[in-house]
Amino acid sequence: MLVKATNQASILDEHKSYLRQRWREGCHDIPQLHRELRARGFTGDIQCVRRYFRPFKRPHSPKPKNSPASAPEPRPAPKPRSVVRWIIANPGRLAETDAAELKEIRAACPHLDATTHRVRDFADMMRDLRGEKLPAWMDHVLADDLPALHSLVNGMKRDLDAVTAGLSTPWSSGQVEGHVTGVKLLKRMGYGRANLDLLRRRILA
Repeated sequence: MLVKATNQASILDEHKSYLRQRWREGCHDIPQLHRELRARGFTGDIQCVRRYFRPFKRPHSPKPKNSPASAPEPRPAPKPRSVVRWIIANPGRLAETDAAELKEIRAACPHLDATTHRVRDFADMMRDLRGEKLPAWMDHVLADDLPALHSLVNGMKRDLDAVTAGLSTPWSSGQVEGHVTGVKLLKRMGYGRANLDLLRRRILA
């Protein structure tokens, strides 16, 4: 809508009709209008043009009725620790939401998909004591583009008999490792204050 502007004489008078025409045409950019006036010989500054247009009201552009809804915010990426937990967990015990997220991640990343397969195959060997499957599992891992698991396999090869036995028998060294940890704790507690005799007595107590 165009309202009545001031009628005071100024250096802008000879350009007012042009400015009103451009305003009606939809040009409401003051710097652009000032440049156009300069091209027509206007010598005033941009503030003169701004003052002239102050009484003018910009037309409001109504929002379209069928404007598209704003896009939903992207879902935050899961933490790496959470993804690791989903991979090593028993698939049957995963929450539905966690299983769905892991499925999406595996579909988007072939390396993580292959890693999940190998990790779960190894977990099956441990649970079912199927150590005879270890050589085939190692071959599959080496055939995949999984450098981190390649390092694991190379370490297993250095003591393959022990690893195979650990995956084949129900015996565990967990109890022994627990005692070793306890001995180390007693040793640290008495460091600098006790001799070997006292340490021996505390271990056997």
